[in-house]
Amino acid sequence: MQKPPVHRSFLNAFRGIFLMIKTERNFRIELAAFLINLILICYFKLSSIDIMLILIASIGVLSAEIFNTAIEKICDMVQPDFDKRIGFIKDISAGATLLMTIGSVIVGVIVYWKYIFQ
Repeated sequence: MQKPPVHRSFLNAFRGIFLMIKTERNFRIELAAFLINLILICYFKLSSIDIMLILIASIGVLSAEIFNTAIEKICDMVQPDFDKRIGFIKDISAGATLLMTIGSVIVGVIVYWKYIFQ
């Protein structure tokens, strides 16, 4: 199979993000948190290092949610009926997203603490 042109690959990737926004509630919530972080970055005038930490953590959560959704959709295609093994796969995938989210909150508290209580 021939690879699509680069611009087509980017369009497909952006379509994937749009589909996540359109169909996944948790992704919309996490995207709202990302936008709030962008506002806080500007408001508190964070240092370059702090900006990088917040962006890496925030984008990590969004990426984890995308991977989690992809794994869940594949599982649903492979086995539409209830299966304990599929449930296990979905649970550990959701657990990875939860861990990334918890880590992100911890990073946010550490970074914003010094700006809020300065």
